[in-house]
Amino acid sequence: MNSAPSASSGQPLSGIRVLDVATFVAGPFCATVFSEFGAEVIKIEHPEYGDPLRNLGTRAPNGETLTWLSEARNKRTLTLNLSRPEGAALFLDLVRQADVVTENFRPGTMEQWGLGYEDLARVNPAIVMVRVSAYGQDGPYKDRPGFARIAHAFSGLTYLAGEPNSKPVIPGSTSLGDYISGLYGAIGALMALRERERSGRGQYVDIALYESTFRLLDEIAPAFAMHGIVRERMGADAPTIVPHSHYQCADGNWIALACSSDKIFARLARTMNRPELAAPDAFATMAQRIAGRDTINDIVSQWIGQQTRDELMAVCIDAEVPVGPINSIADIFNDPQFAARGNLQTVATPDAGEVTVPSVLPKLSRTPGRIGHLGRHKGEDSESILQGLLGLSAERIAELRSKGIV
Repeated sequence: MNSAPSASSGQPLSGIRVLDVATFVAGPFCATVFSEFGAEVIKIEHPEYGDPLRNLGTRAPNGETLTWLSEARNKRTLTLNLSRPEGAALFLDLVRQADVVTENFRPGTMEQWGLGYEDLARVNPAIVMVRVSAYGQDGPYKDRPGFARIAHAFSGLTYLAGEPNSKPVIPGSTSLGDYISGLYGAIGALMALRERERSGRGQYVDIALYESTFRLLDEIAPAFAMHGIVRERMGADAPTIVPHSHYQCADGNWIALACSSDKIFARLARTMNRPELAAPDAFATMAQRIAGRDTINDIVSQWIGQQTRDELMAVCIDAEVPVGPINSIADIFNDPQFAARGNLQTVATPDAGEVTVPSVLPKLSRTPGRIGHLGRHKGEDSESILQGLLGLSAERIAELRSKGIV
C-alpha cells in the first residue's frame, strides 16, 4: 500500500493510489468507486483531446458535461501523452508509487506504448491493473472495437429486450454494460489487493464488456444447454413468473407488479375480489398461471386499468402485494424514499453552480463513502501531481508542456 494523501484517512480505501488512464465509462467508473471510499485517484488524459466523456451529454455552465462532472467525481486530473516515450516514462514513474491502474484501450495499445502489464510489473511488482475491453484480452474478437451497446447485443441482452416479434431495443437509454463492467473491475481489483497482502505481488484483472452483461442473464445458458430453450422477447413479462409485468392505470400512469409466489398471487386474487382465481382448479400454481399467461394478464390489466396509480398503489400495499410506480426522473426527484435514503446529492462546484448527482453506493454504516468534488477541468492538478509525486520543477513542467507531453 502506498502512502497516498487522503482527506478522508478513515475511509476503507485511504492510502490506495489509483492511476486512471481509461476513457468513457467502464474503466473510469471502476476508479470512481475507489475514489468514493478514500482512494486517491489520478485521472490521466491526453493533453490535447482529453477524455471523450467530457463531450458526452448535457453541458453545464462551465463548459463540461454533466456526465463528466458526475462520473469524474473525486479525481485529480493530470494530462500526459502516453504514446510519447517521455510521457510513458513519466507514467512509469507514477506507477512506482501507485497501487492500481485502470485502462480500457483496445488490447495491445498499452503494450505498443511500453505500458502493458508486464512493463508495469517490472517497475512495480505489486501493481494491480484493471483492463476493460469489448471482448477481453484474448480470443478471436479481441481486436474488435466496441461499446456498451455492442456488448448488450453480443451478450444476448438486447435480443431479449422489446415486445414479441418486434425490433430489439436497448435496455434503457444507459450504458448498463459499462457500469456493470466498472463494478466487476472494482471487485476484481479489491480481490487482487487482498491477495497481494499475502503474496506481495500484483496481477491484472481482465474484464470484457459483453461478459459482464452476459453474467446477469439468469437461466438462459443452462436452459438452452439442457432443453434447447431460446428465450424470445417478452416485452415487460417474465418467462417463469405470472403475473409479473407492467400495467397501465386509469390516469395513464404505469405500475410494475410482481407476483413471484403462489401466496402473493392468492393475496392479489383476494384484493381483486376474485379469490376463485387462486383455487386449485384455476390458477393456484405458477405452472397454471404460466400456461394461462394471457388470461391472467388480461384480468389483472382490466382491474388495474379501473384505478388511478395512487389508488392502485394504496390497495396493493395494504394487501402486501409487491407493486411500484414506473418512475420518470421527475418522479424520482419528488419521491420521499429517494430523499430519505439520500440517493440524490447536490454538490457545489467552483464554476458550474450546484449540481445534483446520484450519491455513493454501497452505504457503509461506519465508514461511508463521500463525494469530495465533481469532475475537474482537464489537467487542473498537473503541476501539483508532477511536482508533489515526481519532484519535477516548474521549468521542467513548462518544457514538457511545450513538447505536448503534458
